[in-house]
Amino acid sequence: MLSNEAFIQQSLELNLFFLRILKEHAFFMEAAFGAKEQSLAQQADTLKCELTTLLAETIMLADGVISPEVLCSGELVTKFTFDAERATEFYSGIQLDTELTRMELSLDRKQNPVLATLLVDQVSALNQKAITVTTVLADYKSKLLQDILSCKVFTFNYPLLIDHILREARFYLKILYQLQNRQVINLLEDIIDQQKFWDRIMAEHAKFIRGLLDPTEVALFDTANRYGKVFDALTEQAMTMTEQTTILPQLSSKTYKATVSLRDFKTAATEGLLQCKIRALAVPLLADHVLREANHYLRLLNTFNGRLQ
Repeated sequence: MLSNEAFIQQSLELNLFFLRILKEHAFFMEAAFGAKEQSLAQQADTLKCELTTLLAETIMLADGVISPEVLCSGELVTKFTFDAERATEFYSGIQLDTELTRMELSLDRKQNPVLATLLVDQVSALNQKAITVTTVLADYKSKLLQDILSCKVFTFNYPLLIDHILREARFYLKILYQLQNRQVINLLEDIIDQQKFWDRIMAEHAKFIRGLLDPTEVALFDTANRYGKVFDALTEQAMTMTEQTTILPQLSSKTYKATVSLRDFKTAATEGLLQCKIRALAVPLLADHVLREANHYLRLLNTFNGRLQ
């Protein structure tokens, strides 16, 4: 059973990462509807606001509790996040709460485990609220995907992107339930599960970038296409891990190096969009979004590699 300190810290770190990711999912869906689907856009906006409120609550609880590794990882916010939000607000006309980004950038890196033990009930309640709103969001994404695939609704988002963000919501829910049950995770199983999940996510990020680039961006297209193939191969290898766990340390190390390279590509893409140097059908926040996910995966892989040695 997880200790109170582990429960609090793991819950807050998880929520800080995923609540921001999910509120941006709601934004991406809202921004991609045409005039005919304003009811769906309004539903997405309502979910975005609910997730924003939960993220604000999480930030307030997290000060002085989160590990330095997470705060320094670039998975919560990056040096681009504030500017990416401001630019995306300008392009879309949809409001994003940039004050939350300022708050996260100023979170205290000093841990206080004595204080943390007083947060158990608050964090448990936060987790439950996150479960409730994420379940609603997942149902919304699932219904939207079904309607897109049956040609009942049109959106400027790829069907694969809706499926992609639906899987992320369900993955978040899975971990939230584990935390609420104070479940101690088997390290080897968790490493394998995380790599299977995030390798596929990284592959799809590369494919989305490829598909959103202007046709004139030939070099960037080719680079994104190459990363898609690299992570498709890594996903296939990760899927064999249940039977071939002896090669896990080598595969984790290989995956880490590939993710560092992809992270650098995403960093350059974020800078390029913010500086108006890349032609693409993508707002800067989308690039910063996938950059944070790469940073999150790198921290996990770094932790895994340390424990496997």
